[in-house]
Amino acid sequence: MAATNRELADFLRRARSQQDPQRTGLPADARVRRVPGLRREEVALLAGVSTDYYARLEQGRRIVPSPAVIDALARALNLDQAGRNHLEDLIGNGTAGSPRGRQTTTTPTVQRIRPGVQRLVDSLDTVPVLVLGRRGNVLAANRLARALFADFERMPARERNYARWILLDPDARNLFVDWDQQARTAVESLRLEYGADPNDRATTELIDELRAQSPEFDQWWNEHRVYQRTYGTKRLHHPVVGELSIDYETLTPPGDKETTVFLYSTEPNSSSQRALNLLASWSLRAPDAIH
Repeated sequence: MAATNRELADFLRRARSQQDPQRTGLPADARVRRVPGLRREEVALLAGVSTDYYARLEQGRRIVPSPAVIDALARALNLDQAGRNHLEDLIGNGTAGSPRGRQTTTTPTVQRIRPGVQRLVDSLDTVPVLVLGRRGNVLAANRLARALFADFERMPARERNYARWILLDPDARNLFVDWDQQARTAVESLRLEYGADPNDRATTELIDELRAQSPEFDQWWNEHRVYQRTYGTKRLHHPVVGELSIDYETLTPPGDKETTVFLYSTEPNSSSQRALNLLASWSLRAPDAIH
């Protein structure tokens, strides 16, 4: 079985195991469930396909479901949009006739942001801005973002990766009040990207490194959950300004879908806003002290 087919089989099995049979609307039966989640035949029934068809799909066979069947499977497995996109990617990557199925191992290339985006990042003095590229590599961070998180520019180039930082840097573990949630989100975002391009050599090397060095990464990676970061909240215990809660929104520059701009803000007139303002002043007075 090809690697991409194993990925599909693993994702379907794990998605099925995470479902609550009592919430599906299926009639109860007296059979004992030896494993958590739905049975194969129950997923097939909910999706309107035969049990044999679904079983072959879960085995990673080279089957090409129609968009209607993919939609039905996503509903049966209660997948969110990120999960549905991941399912589509895995099915496409496991299909010999698809362009993605014919991919070879890609050579890592250096990704850079456009000069105009860099100028925009640098011009936003009162808003922390972080720009991530492929694999969560940190492409840019303005002064306030470096003061808030870490000075990525001082790190060796290969270490400027958000997932690597949050999982392996002790300072990151101490910074986030909800470190488990934030680190898991980074893993699930990388999982989503890996499904779209499982042949990218740099992504595979990063995954191998994190699996070897982080037990949490290995555990969460094996759970095969995916997440698309669009907006959210981070709770921090900052070494300079203390507790603050900061929201983020993401933007994708037109014509550059592999780059994501993270803009951070705080609730007006809140203690978090006062803490962020204090951090901005501190970073101007002591730029060399930023992490």
